[in-house]
Amino acid sequence: MISVNSITVNFGGFTLFENVSFLVNSRDRIGLAGKNGSGKSTMLRLIAGLQTPASGSISKPNGITIAYLPQDMVHQHGKTVFEEAKTAFVEIQNLDKRLLEINHALETRTDYQSDSYSNLINEITDITHRLEVLGSSNMDEEIEKKLKGLGFDRKDFDRQTSEFSGGWRMRLELVKLLLQKPDVLLLDEPTNHLDIESMQWLEEFMETFAGAVVLISHDKKFLDNVTTRTIEISNKKIYDYKTNYSHYLLLRTERREQQMAAARNQQKIINKTQVLIDKNRAKASKAAFAQSLIKKLDRMEKVEVDEEDISSIHFKFPPPKHSGKIVLTVKHAGKSYDDKQIFADANFILEKGDRIAFVGRNGEGKTSMMKIIAGQTEFTGTVQLGHSVLMGYFEQDQAEKLDSDKTVFDTIDELAVGEIRGRIRNLLGAFLFSGEDVDKKVKVLSGGERGRLALCKLLLQPYNLLLLDEPTNHLDIRSKDILKRALLDYTGTLIIVSHDRDFMDGLVTKVYEFREGHVKEHLCDINEFMRKRKLERLTELKTFGNGRSVSPVQFSENGNKTLNPGKKETTQLQEDNLKKIAKRVKRIEEDIEELEKRKSAADKKINTPGFYESEDTVAFFGDYNRLKAELDEKFTLWEELSRQLNALN
Repeated sequence: MISVNSITVNFGGFTLFENVSFLVNSRDRIGLAGKNGSGKSTMLRLIAGLQTPASGSISKPNGITIAYLPQDMVHQHGKTVFEEAKTAFVEIQNLDKRLLEINHALETRTDYQSDSYSNLINEITDITHRLEVLGSSNMDEEIEKKLKGLGFDRKDFDRQTSEFSGGWRMRLELVKLLLQKPDVLLLDEPTNHLDIESMQWLEEFMETFAGAVVLISHDKKFLDNVTTRTIEISNKKIYDYKTNYSHYLLLRTERREQQMAAARNQQKIINKTQVLIDKNRAKASKAAFAQSLIKKLDRMEKVEVDEEDISSIHFKFPPPKHSGKIVLTVKHAGKSYDDKQIFADANFILEKGDRIAFVGRNGEGKTSMMKIIAGQTEFTGTVQLGHSVLMGYFEQDQAEKLDSDKTVFDTIDELAVGEIRGRIRNLLGAFLFSGEDVDKKVKVLSGGERGRLALCKLLLQPYNLLLLDEPTNHLDIRSKDILKRALLDYTGTLIIVSHDRDFMDGLVTKVYEFREGHVKEHLCDINEFMRKRKLERLTELKTFGNGRSVSPVQFSENGNKTLNPGKKETTQLQEDNLKKIAKRVKRIEEDIEELEKRKSAADKKINTPGFYESEDTVAFFGDYNRLKAELDEKFTLWEELSRQLNALN
C-alpha cells in the first residue's frame, strides 16, 4: 500500500535514517520501536506527507486516505463536541449541501424537458447513491458510538470543546480520525490521554478496523494487543519483525547476541591477518603478499553491533516505617464540584501491605479520592489515617508543580534530611541526573526529566503509605519496568491510579472501581477486573438498536407465555431455539472464563523476572498467540449468539 524507498533524513549534520526501505501493507498493525530520539515520530510525519526526506521517496497509491494523530496539536474551538466530531464527515456534509442547492433550484424551475433540468435529476441520483455508500443515514449513530467508546457521556455532546482539557480534546481528534475510516491510521502515543476502559475499547475497534495502522506507544500491553509487526529504528537503520512488542524484545536480544558473536569472530580474523601482515611486511619476497592482506582488510565490511540503550532509572524505596494494621478508613465519603456530584457514600478500609488500584473513566473521581486521602480538598464523610502512617503522595501533575526556577539539586536538597543529604548526587544519578545535569534549572527540563525528578522526591522519606497518581506518565517502557520492580519490593501500603495495565499487572491485588457516582470493590487483580468489564460491555449488547431494551418474557391473560405484550405468542420452535442458544451462550461464557484464567497465568509468567532466560520463549509465545486467537474467536461467537438471542426475543 505504502512504499518507503531508500529514504535518508538529516538534521543539522546528524543523519537520522540512512537508505531505509519498508512496505506498509493493507491491514498491517505496525508498532514503531526505538529509543527516544531515534526518529519514530519523524517516520510518522514522513508517511503522513508532512515532512520530506533528504533523499529517497515514499510512494502511495492514488486516492489513498491517511489520518495522522500527532502527540501535540492545535485545537479549534467554537463548536460543541458533537458538531466538532461531525466535521469528520466533510464529504457527506458537502454532498448534503449540494443536494439542498439542487432541490431549491428545482422548486423554482419549470423547464422540465431541458437538458440542464435532466442533468440536475441525474446529479441527485448520483449524490443519493454516494451518500448511501458513505453511510450518511448512520452518521449520527457512528458519531455517538465513537464518542461514547472513548469516554464521552451523552451530556457532553452539547458542551463547547473549549470547556474540555487538552487530553479530552485529543480524544475528540482521535474520534474524528476513526470516523473518517482512512486507509492508513498513524497514531503517535494515542494512549497518553485514555483511561483503561477507553483503551480497551480502542483495542477492540482496531480488531475490526479495515485499514492499516502504524503507531508509537510506551504502553506494552496496548502494543501487544494491537500490533502484529514491530519495526525498530536503530543506528540509522530499521529492523522489521513480524511479531508483537514482547516477542520482538526477545528476538532483538538474540539478534544483538548474534551480532556480538559475529563481531568477535571478525576481530579474531582481523587480529590473525594483522599478525601475518606484520610478519611478512619487512620481507621483500613477501611484500606483495602483505600488501594483498592489507587490501583485504580495507575491503572487509565491519560488523556493526547495535548500540544498547542502557540509560534507565535505578532505585529502591527506603524501608518504610512500621504502621498500625489499619492504614486507612474511609466512611461515607463524597465529593462534588459546585452542583455536580462526582461520587457519594464511598466506604472502604485499607490494611497494612494492601496494594490497590483506583480505576474508572476519567472524571469519575479517582484523582479526587487521592486528594481527599492526602488532605488536599474538601469532601463529605470521614477519612482517617491509621496509627503511625507516614504518607507520600505523587500527584498526576506533580512534574508541573516543581519550582521552575530551582535547580535539580536544590529541588531535592531542600527536602532532604538526615543522612540522605550526603547521598543526594547518588540519588539523582539513579534517576539519570549526573554531572552538569544536577545544576540545570527545572524550567529547561523535558517532561520525562521532570517526571523522574518528581519521582525522586518520594525516596526522601521512609513512607509506609504511597499514593501514586499516574506515576508512569512520561516514562519509557524500560523505566516503567524498573519502577514496577521497585514497587514490587516495597513493603508498605500502596494506592495507584494508572491507565497502564502492564504496569499494574502483578502489582495490585485489589481494585476499586469509580463508576457512575459509586465506588465498588473488586477482590481481584487488574486482568480479572478487565475481563469482567469486557463481559459486562458485551452483555450490554442486549440493549441495541435505537436504545430499546429487550422486553422480558411476560404472560398473556390466558396464562400463555409471550415475548412482548400484545405480540404473537411464541411458537414451540422459538422456545426451543431460545433454550438452545441460551445454553450455548452459557457454555461459551464458561469457556471464556477458563481461557481468561489461562491467559492471566501466562501474562504473569511473562512478567516474572528471568522469564526470557529460563523459558523456551518461541514455543511459549506460539501457545500464547494461539490462546489469544481462541479467546477472540470465543468472544466473537458469544457476541453473535447474543445478537441471535436478542433477535428471537
